[in-house]
Amino acid sequence: MVNLGGVNRRILTLVVALVPIVVFGALLAVVTVPFVSLGPGPTFNTLGEYDGKQVVAIEGTEVKPTSGHLNMTTVSQRDGLTLGQALTMYLSGREQLVPRDLVYPPEKSRDDVDKANKEEFKNSEDTAEYAALGFLDYPRAVTVETVNDDGPSKGKLSSGDAIDAVNGTPVADVEAFTSLLKKTKPGDQVVVDFRRKNEAPGTATITLGSNDDRDYGYVGVGVRDAPWAPFSIDFNLANIGGPSAGLMFSLAVVDKLTTGDLNHGEFVAGTGTIGGDGKVGGIGGITHKMLAAKEAGATVFLAPAENCDEARSGAQDGMELVKVETLAGAVDALNTLSAGGEPPRC
Repeated sequence: MVNLGGVNRRILTLVVALVPIVVFGALLAVVTVPFVSLGPGPTFNTLGEYDGKQVVAIEGTEVKPTSGHLNMTTVSQRDGLTLGQALTMYLSGREQLVPRDLVYPPEKSRDDVDKANKEEFKNSEDTAEYAALGFLDYPRAVTVETVNDDGPSKGKLSSGDAIDAVNGTPVADVEAFTSLLKKTKPGDQVVVDFRRKNEAPGTATITLGSNDDRDYGYVGVGVRDAPWAPFSIDFNLANIGGPSAGLMFSLAVVDKLTTGDLNHGEFVAGTGTIGGDGKVGGIGGITHKMLAAKEAGATVFLAPAENCDEARSGAQDGMELVKVETLAGAVDALNTLSAGGEPPRC
C-alpha cells in the first residue's frame, strides 16, 4: 500500500527547496546592477584598412610604403549588466567592474557622455595630425579648426584651411589675425586669403556678423596656430571614443610620410593621448589594452610615462614595455629597439 502522505511531504519539501533556487536564477537573469564592465577591446592597425578604407588616409602627396603593425588599442565597455552577467565577468578574471557613476555621471545622460567621447576622439585626430606635421618640420599657420554652422564664414572657409592674410595684411599667427579683426565692426566686409588642402589658394569675401562676447566683427571660425601641410590626412575609424588613439595615429602619419618602417618588423601596439606639441599623455584602462595587444600578437607596447606604474602591474610575457613621453621619444625608442639598444622602460 502506497503512503500518499509521505510522497506528498517529499514533493512539498522538494518544491520548497527549489523555490529559492528558481528565485535566485530569476534574479541573476533579470536584476541589473549599477556597474559597468571594462575589459580588453579590439585593436586596430593604423597602417592597415578598416571597413574598406585606410585607417590613416593621406592624399595629395607621396605616401611611402609601410608594412607590419602599429596598432592602437581600446577598452571594451558593457553597461546594463544583469547580476548573472556581472558575476560571470568578475569570475572570468578578464573584466573589471566599476561603479556606473564613474563612467556615466548622474548629472549627465548617456548620450551626453557618448557625445563627449566622440568629440574627444575627433580632437585627438586633429592633434595627431598637428603633432606629426610638427615632428616633420612643416611650417605653422593660422589654421581653421571649426566653422560655425550659422556663422558668416559658412560655405566660404573650411576646416583645415590656412589663413594667410586679411584685407591684404599677412597674418603670421592667431594673435595677428585677432588684432586685425579687432579693428573691424559688425557688417564690415573683409577679404581673407587662404590655402586649402589639395586645392589652389583662394580668397573669400566675408560680411562680418555680431556676437555677444565682443564688440568687433565676428567671423564665425575657430582657429589655432598649428603646423600646416598642403595635403589632406583623414582618420577612418568609426564608433571609437576618447582621446587615447592620438599617439598611434601620429606614428602612422610619420611612418607613411618617411622612408622605412617605424616598427622595424616588430608587431608594435600602444596607447596615449597626444598634444599638438607632441607630448604624450596618460590614459585609462592600460592593463586591459596591454592584454588586448598581447592577444593580438604584439611584441612591443608603447605606454605613456604617466601610466608606467599601472602598466608594470599588467606586464605580459614576451611583450616589451616601452615608456614614451613625446612623439619624438616614441620614434627614437623604436629606432633604438631596431638597433639592438635599450629604449626607455617603465
